[in-house]
Amino acid sequence: MKNSNIKVRLATMNFMEFAVWGAYLISMGMYLASNGLGDYVFWFYTVQGLVSIVMPALIGIVADRWIPAQRTLSLCHLLAGLFMIATGVVAARSMASDNTLSFGPMFTLYTVSVAFFMPTIGLSNSVAFNGLEKHGLSTVTDFPPIRVFGTVGFICAELFVNFVSFGGVEVQHSHTQFYVSGALSLILAAYSLTLPGSPVNRGSGRSIADALGLKAFTLFRRKDMAVFFIFSMLLGVSLQITNSYGSTFIYHFNAVPEYAGGFWARNPTFLISISQCAEALCILLIPFCLKRYGIKGVMLIAMFAWVLRFGFFGIGNTAPAGVPFLILSCIVYGVAFDFFNVSGGLYVDAQTNTAQRSSAQGLFMLMTNGIGASLGTIIAGSCVVNKLVFAPGLDATDQLDGWRTSWFIFAAYALVVGVLFMLIFKERKTSGKTPGQAAGNTDAGGMIENDL
Repeated sequence: MKNSNIKVRLATMNFMEFAVWGAYLISMGMYLASNGLGDYVFWFYTVQGLVSIVMPALIGIVADRWIPAQRTLSLCHLLAGLFMIATGVVAARSMASDNTLSFGPMFTLYTVSVAFFMPTIGLSNSVAFNGLEKHGLSTVTDFPPIRVFGTVGFICAELFVNFVSFGGVEVQHSHTQFYVSGALSLILAAYSLTLPGSPVNRGSGRSIADALGLKAFTLFRRKDMAVFFIFSMLLGVSLQITNSYGSTFIYHFNAVPEYAGGFWARNPTFLISISQCAEALCILLIPFCLKRYGIKGVMLIAMFAWVLRFGFFGIGNTAPAGVPFLILSCIVYGVAFDFFNVSGGLYVDAQTNTAQRSSAQGLFMLMTNGIGASLGTIIAGSCVVNKLVFAPGLDATDQLDGWRTSWFIFAAYALVVGVLFMLIFKERKTSGKTPGQAAGNTDAGGMIENDL
């Protein structure tokens, strides 16, 4: 009964954590593009990566060294929620004054909000891992079912913004999506204070590296982990592309006469929510796949799933014959995202001890959602989509051709990364144990010992 209770509490945390994100992540690009900021869409998604270069690692150090992870999680959500609500206020006032969005003030407030939100993804993992271990549960077998509720929360938020209207305007087409996200963040800020306490390691008398929590970076001394993190960064390039432009692409079919007015073209957020439904199912496969195929096999599956994710977008459309390809793209997204993010987080957890747990998760976020996602959205937006889709003088049909070419370019990139990873990465076994089971088997430097 006690173990069941902790699972419910952690599942609730995950539900709200990703509902905060789902309230705007998919629909925001469409909202911005429909209100004069199409050329700037990539910046709103790029900044999530830019802040992830620094903030998750720094906040992770704070949680490891000074403030328990559950309290740090609460503080971050409090600040993220307040600034996200402020973003909505500025957007509403801007639209009311001249019916256009003001990029500068809105982007500034949004940036501060996501700067405090992005570290909460790693922090929520740390809180969950700590809570499970305190109750004698396995991070590998018990965490994925808990993490599923994060995906469920994301889906519920997506469906809410797609189908609920205020003042005759769907949330997905208005600034209200920022209010929804901010309110959920404030609720989670309060709830986080009720979660199990996480240990802090102030490291009195230790080295400067210990005091700052920098030991996680010593993972780069190992060739296998250095290669793993580098390819995590390269695959991270793909993470935010469809989040940035997926709904905008699908909604664009309304501007093309042969597709205009169709159900799927009018409900892009709902269509993309299929991605998260698939994600929820795929999470449950992770323990089995990690045990059977190892981290290399699981990461390869994720990489080639990204090829299909982009490729099916390039082939599909919102007509009856083309919708199945869009749906297939959403289905394979579950594999592409979860097999990379969740499995990668578990693998990193297996390579560190509890003293560097939050720092190591922050480092993984740095490489993937930080450097990787930043490069991906900047290049995808400025070098591909803005030139092929939002270039001056293109009509709706030309833009649709540009969208398709863009998706095929992204698919080709993912294919190259997958092939290189297959050839270069050599997995080191952790004493015959799966990720998470080796958490206590560390050497003097705090890293996991491996048998060659």
